[in-house]
Amino acid sequence: MDLRRIEALLLLLGEHDVCEFHYKDDEISLRLRLGPQSPVAPEPPPLGTPLPAPPRDESPSASGTAPSQEDNLVFVESPMVGMFYRSSSPGADPFVEVGDHVSPGSTLCVVEAMKLMNEIEAEAHGTLVSILVENAEPVQFGQALFAIRPD
Repeated sequence: MDLRRIEALLLLLGEHDVCEFHYKDDEISLRLRLGPQSPVAPEPPPLGTPLPAPPRDESPSASGTAPSQEDNLVFVESPMVGMFYRSSSPGADPFVEVGDHVSPGSTLCVVEAMKLMNEIEAEAHGTLVSILVENAEPVQFGQALFAIRPD
């Protein structure tokens, strides 16, 4: 099986949310795994249930102090498991800094997952009050990355 066929197969599996694929014949045996190793995802709470505040470190981060519980903040969460990067490349300036004004569609960071760089965008107008993850740190699905104080 050539590399182009494997790449096409990986794209097809990704489009259909297949986590694992195994193929075997007389000549080859192929096993592909996509995404996180854990096949069980947490169940979302029932509709109408208030969501708990995302867990936060009590120590201040390098990019500002941790926001308090009573602040009216919008938290931008990671949509996937991966590596968090504040800029598009190691030598580049960060996309945003604490105190910057952001609007929906503004790129805040990238999360690398399976060698793909996924831009994470702001979901609200406001001021960035905290960056809750250090650069080049692994992040989990649903983990709070940024806190924004809406305008």
